[in-house]
Amino acid sequence: MAPAPPPAASFSPAEVQRRLAAGDCWVRRGARLYDLTSFLRHHPGGEQLLRARAGQDVSADLDGPPHRHSANARRWLEQYYVGELRDDPQEPTENGATASEEMPKLDPEMEPRLKAVDWDKDLVDWKKPLLWQVGQLGEKYHEWVHQPVSRPIRLFHSDFIEGLSKTVWYSVPIIWVPLVLYLSWSYYGTLAQGNVRLFKSFTSEYTVVVRESVFPGLFVLGMFLWSLVEYFIHRFLFHMKPSADSCYLIMLHFALHGQHHKAPFDGSRLVFPPVPASLMIGFIYLVIRLILPEAVGGTMFAGGLLGYVLYDMIHYYLHFGSPHKGSYLYSMKAHHVKHHFAHQQSGFGISTKLWDYLFHTLTPDEQRLKTQ
Repeated sequence: MAPAPPPAASFSPAEVQRRLAAGDCWVRRGARLYDLTSFLRHHPGGEQLLRARAGQDVSADLDGPPHRHSANARRWLEQYYVGELRDDPQEPTENGATASEEMPKLDPEMEPRLKAVDWDKDLVDWKKPLLWQVGQLGEKYHEWVHQPVSRPIRLFHSDFIEGLSKTVWYSVPIIWVPLVLYLSWSYYGTLAQGNVRLFKSFTSEYTVVVRESVFPGLFVLGMFLWSLVEYFIHRFLFHMKPSADSCYLIMLHFALHGQHHKAPFDGSRLVFPPVPASLMIGFIYLVIRLILPEAVGGTMFAGGLLGYVLYDMIHYYLHFGSPHKGSYLYSMKAHHVKHHFAHQQSGFGISTKLWDYLFHTLTPDEQRLKTQ
């Protein structure tokens, strides 16, 4: 006979108040108490909006108007369960235990739909590196990888290789912005000499002199083209559906992007680590050098590199930032939340919806708004 589960801890309203005064974020659903302190930075609606619910009964937010959270969200909340509220759960605490109409409402566009997981019964062993394991999932992989969880991921057994597979967000501007500045200064100087010509390799009669006055245009063109390249990479490479028969394609997909969809709040895996980023950036630079004169292609490359830096910074902010409602970044965050938690095969834009609009990959909600 299985042993009885241990009795749930119980807390008085005064004890809950002490936790709130110490800066913890506890909420309740009826008499059940949940400690969401560790989830504050991860909440798609923003830390301030979740803190506004501290000490409150969130039953109305989860189960009724102004919107209904998904069953996954309600099950997922249980992993933060800490115990029961003693005395009458309807008795308000000093901080107010029932939601009033004056309190800010949780925005359905920012609803996290994270999967409730029994870690001991999942398809993989989370106590071990995941990369080789996911290769064995076969036809189950595609559904599994799009059921996001809130926990960090380890890919490799080797600590050294594992360290190369993740990074902090600020490594991106620290490493790449100096290179952008150097390339911009160098290629502007080359253009200023007045001896850079387009089409020189094809003909000597119809060449076009490229002067330093066109530097800003070439730089901005590079940034613009990067946004298009990023869209195509995200849509057709990162969101390819690997063959269920190929464990290596599944592992490649998971290493490239699947890991991010599985653990969207793993902050160490939100921006490209320097080593794999260097390989991608080096390849793009070589392709540009083969097509265009060095100073022309280099200037566009510098603009594209700055576009990449901005893309990674915006991407990180969309996951952990709290933009003001009605702002451009708020719209982009709602767009990206839908991509992660509802419509993984649409909404590919990170810094702009332009390409989603032009190539008809807006999310279904956005498509409906566009046709109204």
